[in-house]
Amino acid sequence: MPAGAPRIFVSHLSGVAVFDPAGDQVGRVRDLVVMLRMGQRPPRLLGLVVELATRRRIFLPMTRVTAIQSGQVITTGVLNVRRFEQRPTERLVFGELLDRRVTLTETGEEVTVLDLSVHQLPARREWEIDRVFVRKGRKGSAFRRAKGEALTVEWTAVTGFSLEEQGQGAENLLATFEQLRPADLANVLHHLSPKRRAEVAAALDDDRLADVLEELPEDDQIEILGKLKEERAADVLEAMDPDDAADLLGELPTDEQERLLSLMQPGDAADMRRLMSYEDRTAGGLMTTEPIVLRPDATVADALARVRNPDLSPALAAQVYVCRPPDETPTGKYLGTVHFQRLLREPPPSLVSSILDSDLQPLDPDADLHAIAGFFATYDMVAAPVVDEAGSLLGAVTVDDVLDHMLPEDWRETEFHLDEEEVASDGS
Repeated sequence: MPAGAPRIFVSHLSGVAVFDPAGDQVGRVRDLVVMLRMGQRPPRLLGLVVELATRRRIFLPMTRVTAIQSGQVITTGVLNVRRFEQRPTERLVFGELLDRRVTLTETGEEVTVLDLSVHQLPARREWEIDRVFVRKGRKGSAFRRAKGEALTVEWTAVTGFSLEEQGQGAENLLATFEQLRPADLANVLHHLSPKRRAEVAAALDDDRLADVLEELPEDDQIEILGKLKEERAADVLEAMDPDDAADLLGELPTDEQERLLSLMQPGDAADMRRLMSYEDRTAGGLMTTEPIVLRPDATVADALARVRNPDLSPALAAQVYVCRPPDETPTGKYLGTVHFQRLLREPPPSLVSSILDSDLQPLDPDADLHAIAGFFATYDMVAAPVVDEAGSLLGAVTVDDVLDHMLPEDWRETEFHLDEEEVASDGS
């Protein structure tokens, strides 16, 4: 394991308090959710099962955990209070993996799993199980009284956990394609039968499914969304880029739109309604409402920290927008843009307000696709601010959204040419 990567034994997380950024307790950890993978690859830690004060158990993704330290878990403060429901590819660490009988690869000896350790991958926000604490001896009522030898081994030193050993249909297919980029996984899903496509979609976590939906043809998007429970469909829409989610919602019947919007967080629903109020193929209709927004007194170091967010697309991370409060779109007065390359050339303590590019005119929300494409081509931009008549930043248009709308409507269909041999035979 790389030096400096924190390792935590899961037994130390049982019952640990979970706090929001303000220091208020929101619940306690009751379990950990992992996804088993093919072969001997360590399982990925997806998130925590947190019990709220109301006894409701919810799922807290690891992407919303900012720190695990001193017997406490700190979150971003953004919680989805929908009741936790375990999915086919998910395993509960306390409920299913501890006290399990597995086999030491080297000796063939059966041992019992007493604990597991998880660690955060370097330079990433992903966590995975890396080691297993086991005890030798026979399982039974007397086992815990026995003083069998206990030892810690690497995950790869035991067998008895993998997907092949459990033979779980759709899970094998999903694990096989785990490392695919969202566009490539979308390619795979497009070529599966509707039944298998629904199974795999149901097994994906919300963030992964959101990324994949953004890359699918419209018909596939509507089909998959329609087979999800409405509460989960709303969660997936929230996880999508706002402009893509608004486009998808716009293809649904009005009553279905309203049902899904009513299930979304109020802020996300407001973003969707705002985006849907603009004409398609205009800057307002194409923009995302979640660009990087900083106040004038922010430093270059603050900007670089925001740019490093691995959840941002390269286009959105290419520049930051400096505005007066409020920071959420629509913001206060838009002051200008700072490009990523400029940030790299300036001392970290410098204020972003001192290095603004304020000469470049922002896009009007009603600018049409031709005008937007001309703007990108003329100024060699990968993203551009959208500002209303009052001078407020509404969002940003990225070059990938422009390309999506300039290509033929069926371009995703014609580019999906994965060989049938690459798709699982039972998915055809």
